[in-house]
Amino acid sequence: MSRIRKLYYFDKKNMQEMISFLNNRDAYISHVMFNPFLPLHHMLPLKLKFLPESYVLKDNKEIKGLITVAPSKSPVKRMEILRLFFEENCYEDACELIQYAVSKYKALGTISFIVRIDDSLPDLLRVFVSKCGFSQLSYERLWKITVPQTLEFNKNNFREFRNSDASTVSTLYNESLLPHFRPLLSSDTKDFKEAAFRGLSYFSEYKYVIEDKKSKNITGYISIKTSDNENYILDIIQSSWVELDINQIINFGIKQIQKRQKVFKVFVKTKKYTQSGEKYEQLFMEHRFECVQNQIVLTNSSAKIIKEQVRSGKFTILNQFCDRSINVPG
Repeated sequence: MSRIRKLYYFDKKNMQEMISFLNNRDAYISHVMFNPFLPLHHMLPLKLKFLPESYVLKDNKEIKGLITVAPSKSPVKRMEILRLFFEENCYEDACELIQYAVSKYKALGTISFIVRIDDSLPDLLRVFVSKCGFSQLSYERLWKITVPQTLEFNKNNFREFRNSDASTVSTLYNESLLPHFRPLLSSDTKDFKEAAFRGLSYFSEYKYVIEDKKSKNITGYISIKTSDNENYILDIIQSSWVELDINQIINFGIKQIQKRQKVFKVFVKTKKYTQSGEKYEQLFMEHRFECVQNQIVLTNSSAKIIKEQVRSGKFTILNQFCDRSINVPG
């Protein structure tokens, strides 16, 4: 008989075997799955949660699957499904884990869930939509960037992010969203402020703003994230009212990575639900950058959606990015 329960420390050996294919397995296990704060964290009310929480599906003594969810820092009370592992083709197990997480956290006060699914997993997409009540919103893509030999940018236009910038950056992000997505995807100042326990995160993040030196107005924001110190993802937010040179922004981001790492790969995220999403994608195609990941963004929400016209192996993997040049069993 199967049952779902919290992930405990004594599950570590089984989980190491189950997710041995992950290129950031050790960081994931240490920070997300077996953080020493988790036993107390499960007891916190929803508004105070700040760490991902994981649950396993067990059949007798065997772990059949796992789901990890993480809270938003925003008072909107949004949760994101970060990871979902289950044995190949066992979609009933996946459905059981998803429904458990959604019902549990909605009972605690969560208003909406967000999940991102690779378009290479159509069967899993059908489970979320037809069995678990999720709706398709839009797309996010990752583009592999060719590092230029000469990095040209005006360093006077960039500076490190400060917590006092959070309100402005939050406004920039919300304005960058296409209007019909704002009720579901808008962010709060708290989403951009540095967390008090940032060292407990399983990824490293470096944040910068683009500032007009004359007016002191912030016109853009850059986030650089990595979970393995090899693959770095640039996420860019820009003002809808100012034209920015995306090449300079990318070059600045690459320069910051070079200060920390000699060997690395750079990727830029584009978001179809933002006003600059299609423009960036067109530019990257003209530059012949490679699209290495295409994810469908889904939501399960109490808010109404205004719709636009718009790996094989032992386990199925949700939301695990790795460069296709990396050898991953499967």
